[in-house]
Amino acid sequence: MRKKVTIYTDGACSGNPGKGGWGALLMFGGLQREISGYSPATTNNRMELMAAIMALEALKEPCDVDLFSDSSYLVNAVNQNWLKRWTANNWRTAAKKPVENIDLWKKILELIKLHNVAFHKVKGHSDNEFNNRCDFLARQAIKNNS
Repeated sequence: MRKKVTIYTDGACSGNPGKGGWGALLMFGGLQREISGYSPATTNNRMELMAAIMALEALKEPCDVDLFSDSSYLVNAVNQNWLKRWTANNWRTAAKKPVENIDLWKKILELIKLHNVAFHKVKGHSDNEFNNRCDFLARQAIKNNS
């Protein structure tokens, strides 16, 4: 039986594009693990995706995951089947333009084949303590590397 893990993620950018950070909180069986990272030149969307990727890559075995993010870009791409359409259209949007961040989307596709991931949208900068913690971790990663 797979372990059930809850993950919260967030990305931040100082300028967009600019210096970026991401943060994630992984919760399993009463334990919590925080991870974060930094990129010197990136976008907010890339940091949102990186947070999810790094959190899922931190899992040591295939898991059932509830992943919470305030990124509509991330959550809608999966839940509204944008990813399926993009891959079916050779990584082109409905407007026939190349999909941005293909490298990260391909990684997410690999990870959601490995793990059973349910994506959930949460309101950002609100009263969700776990989302707020991830926002703090992402901003701290920028601050610590600036």
